[in-house]
Amino acid sequence: MGMVITAAGTALPGTSAPRSAPTSAVDLAARAARAALARARVPASSIGVLVNVGVYREHNTFEPAMAALVQKEVGINLDYVADPEPAAGFSFDLMNGACGVLNAVQIGQALLETGSTERLLITAADVHPGGDADRDPGYPYADLAGALLLERSADPAAGFGPVRHYTEDRPTDVEGYLDTGSMGRHGRTTITVRRAPGHGARLSEFAARSVTDYAAEFGVDLDRTLVIGPFASESADEGADEDESGGEPHTAAPVLGYLRAMDGVRRDDYDRFLFVSAGAGPSAACALYRPEGW
Repeated sequence: MGMVITAAGTALPGTSAPRSAPTSAVDLAARAARAALARARVPASSIGVLVNVGVYREHNTFEPAMAALVQKEVGINLDYVADPEPAAGFSFDLMNGACGVLNAVQIGQALLETGSTERLLITAADVHPGGDADRDPGYPYADLAGALLLERSADPAAGFGPVRHYTEDRPTDVEGYLDTGSMGRHGRTTITVRRAPGHGARLSEFAARSVTDYAAEFGVDLDRTLVIGPFASESADEGADEDESGGEPHTAAPVLGYLRAMDGVRRDDYDRFLFVSAGAGPSAACALYRPEGW
């Protein structure tokens, strides 16, 4: 049985919150998750595992796990002792930058194949830690969330193929970190994102090589495959191709790319999708996907 995307959802910041209040990654991830569940018409209690892969979050929160906070906000089986059925509702964080969603897909394949869960939910959300009030104009990433609901399919030809990871033996062009030596009292609301000049072109070339290597390993006909790749890779140095949320999609980019592809693709033109993510490391990940019924 293949693992398929049953539904997907995205979420942008609302306009009703006070401008000084930071946008919440938990709120965005939960809204994207609820949108996916609504599209699939399944209750939150049916989710066995939730994996949260977002990197940037309000107040640079690391504890408790963001996944547990998202689980609570969505209402996924909040008392697994009293209500163990239909799913116990386990959740955890997994952070690997832009490749996080595909890492979670790889985990989902193992969990669903072994019957450890019937449904797995992936959430990805990034927000500036200080909100709009403290946002540096050079901060590159959009406040954006995405969610994928994954299930097994009876169609063996549908779903995700193997996930492959690629690295390059050179210094990373992109990194985000807390500057603990100088952050002072602003440590909860600031983040340092360093991107070397020309990184966009190099990242795009790296992603293209990863796609070529993946296609060669698995015999993929790229003429019949729609590649869902990193947003703004080719034009990030100029700051172009920004999403309407005010920056480049980061960890939620594969979800946004999938939804746009499903809205605009003609089945007669393509047989499959090929997800590719690339980011800090430098690292990249690829996974082939055939929607159910194609």
